[in-house]
Amino acid sequence: MHPDPSPAEAGAVSVVVIGHDDAAHVADAVRSALGQGPAVREVVAVDDCSTDGSAELLERLAAAEPRLRVVGLPVNSGGCGTPRNTGLDAAAAPYVMFLDSDDVLPPGAVDALLAAARETEAQVTGGLCVRRELPSGREVPWEPALYASPAVVARPADRPRLVRDTLSVNKLYATDFLRAHGIRFPDGRFPYEDMVFTARVWAAAPRVALVPDRVYVWYVRRAAPRLSISLDRTGVDNWRARTHACRTAHAILLDAGEKGLARAVRTKFLDHDLRMYVRELPLRDEAYRRAWWAHTRAHLAEYDAADRSGDPAAPGMLLARVLLASPEPRDLPRLRELAARPSRLCPPYARTADGTPCWSEELPEVTLETLPERPVRLLPLAVDAELRARTRLLRLRLHELYGAVGRAGPVDAEVEWRHRDRAGPVLRRTVPLRPAA
Repeated sequence: MHPDPSPAEAGAVSVVVIGHDDAAHVADAVRSALGQGPAVREVVAVDDCSTDGSAELLERLAAAEPRLRVVGLPVNSGGCGTPRNTGLDAAAAPYVMFLDSDDVLPPGAVDALLAAARETEAQVTGGLCVRRELPSGREVPWEPALYASPAVVARPADRPRLVRDTLSVNKLYATDFLRAHGIRFPDGRFPYEDMVFTARVWAAAPRVALVPDRVYVWYVRRAAPRLSISLDRTGVDNWRARTHACRTAHAILLDAGEKGLARAVRTKFLDHDLRMYVRELPLRDEAYRRAWWAHTRAHLAEYDAADRSGDPAAPGMLLARVLLASPEPRDLPRLRELAARPSRLCPPYARTADGTPCWSEELPEVTLETLPERPVRLLPLAVDAELRARTRLLRLRLHELYGAVGRAGPVDAEVEWRHRDRAGPVLRRTVPLRPAA
């Protein structure tokens, strides 16, 4: 049940649902949008020239639901941008939001976003998106630090972390704001179009409201016959598309005079995008690795001194330094551990001839002199585990890291056991630390 809306809230939102050959899920997406209540004036369902009966299914739903309008594209666009732009052009309400056919809006999402937008006079209002892994049902919040509590940001430059939330679907936009600034998605086949769209949004310097409410459920179907663009990363062209989108977002913000946000885009690339693909690199074949390595080095070579001014021992920055220092792929298992969350720097812990910590004897120019100075909670500590089946004893070995552990003087450690498919710890224990014999 929805409370009776105020006159200002009734019919205030258009929800644009896009889909292509997704008859199995599109009805659930549309119903989740219609189920938001009277605040939704219309659901504009844009079918991107489906061949699986999706368009006919939508037409049958529209025959029984006056708030549902179906728009069919005569030729498949090859991406998400053109159908979203088509829906945006058709939207008739003061606010608009976007929904993919294989996801849903949780109950109350529109009400939460709209109330915050009205109260704060924000042109853009964002809420929490959760990634729900199927079939396990495990949920992972997307950029939860941004949505920990209600906030109002006068302009995006005041909260550079906004650039890390590159999703377009967990936000409510003032329709006139998008149209006045000509903010649209890239048309046609353009993977990671959200990165470019959100960069255009932030470049227009909107007033932004943030709410802690769940407003979007992103279903992650890794076993689907046709993987989504974000999951289909087996070909190096996917990585090329991602770096192109990041480069485009950076240029948009730089051209708008938002140097701080542009730099934040590159920081986010190192800490998120680069780490994600490095984790998968050992799983790829030799041809992929070499093409990926060469392309990534060329991309990182575009970074200037200001982009490299951060902590040189931060995992993403250190990955970039190793890549730039080596023309050929190397140390992939060790890089994979460094790219993990939490990050782990595995032995050996080499030093240069003068005793300076460094990546390895082969790459002494990649120095790690600032690493031992990092706060203990940020140290990429490595732990080995050995399970002795007969005694059911789990033995953990924490590696010393250039003396940083000894200087910190820990006496115990909190250990968590987690199920690989479930959120939250299964078991948590505090165990004493003892020096190795």
